[in-house]
Amino acid sequence: MKITHTIFGIMLATATAGAWAQNYPNKSVRVLVGFSAGGATDNVARFIAPSLGEGLGQNLLVENRAGASSIIAGELVAKAAPDGYTLFMVTQTLINAMILNEKTFPDLAKDFAAVSLVATTPLVLVVNPSLPVKSVSQLIALAKARPNQINYGSGGIGASPHMSGELLAKMAGIKIIHVPYKGEAPALVDLLGGHLPVMFSNLTAAIPMVQAGKLRAIGVTSKEPAPAVPGVPPVAETLPGFEVLGWFGLVAPLATPRDVIARVNSEVNKALARADVKQKFAAQGLTPSGDTPEHYGAFIKSESAKWSKLIKDAGISIK
Repeated sequence: MKITHTIFGIMLATATAGAWAQNYPNKSVRVLVGFSAGGATDNVARFIAPSLGEGLGQNLLVENRAGASSIIAGELVAKAAPDGYTLFMVTQTLINAMILNEKTFPDLAKDFAAVSLVATTPLVLVVNPSLPVKSVSQLIALAKARPNQINYGSGGIGASPHMSGELLAKMAGIKIIHVPYKGEAPALVDLLGGHLPVMFSNLTAAIPMVQAGKLRAIGVTSKEPAPAVPGVPPVAETLPGFEVLGWFGLVAPLATPRDVIARVNSEVNKALARADVKQKFAAQGLTPSGDTPEHYGAFIKSESAKWSKLIKDAGISIK
């Protein structure tokens, strides 16, 4: 009798979940972003939100919860009801921040359900025009002449711009000071104002300022030149082997029903295939990705291993 009840319970739960998932969504869906408005992650979320919302048949509300290198937003999503109405536009920043802060929750590889990779992009090394450098080699020479006197900003500890700066310092043998901000946008504001001389920035956030001549781009972090910033050489031309690619993806609370994950994944891929979305992404140096939940989940695990090794090998610490 007990076994029969157990089997019946499982069947009932499965049937209920399936029926519930068929009605999803019946209200607005929110997408949390762990950084301030105007930064790269926020831009990616807002680029895809209208098309994804249209596909789902509901409004997609982008909500900024900046702070602690996206750990604050991550904790909110990981603890949210696993009903598909709370999603998280995440980057490798959360992986790095958790490692550097020696935290175990929320673990991107263990505490979330992967939905889809959304986009990838190289970063661009930009300087305030007042800084007397026009190339990566000149920046390195200046940093060697002024050890511990040149600050570089980022959207937070563990963010890919931070890791790019640490990698540059390690490979070039220079000493520069990291200044973390609560998001990439405020860091760029200080860079524009001359309060910060240099930073690695996601292309989507920096391109308008570079095109307007307000910032000078001196290198990209991809192995090849980036079409979005023609004429800007890879950092790898000066430091062979240097490469950092930023990525953006959607995850949900861990126990979110598979049918719901599959539905959102399908609509993400449809949105990324749209010509207008591709155009928005390309204009900001973003490459639309799209992925299956399974492959994206495996990708997150491989990224966790890769960045953990880099942090350890480079001796990066926030203490």
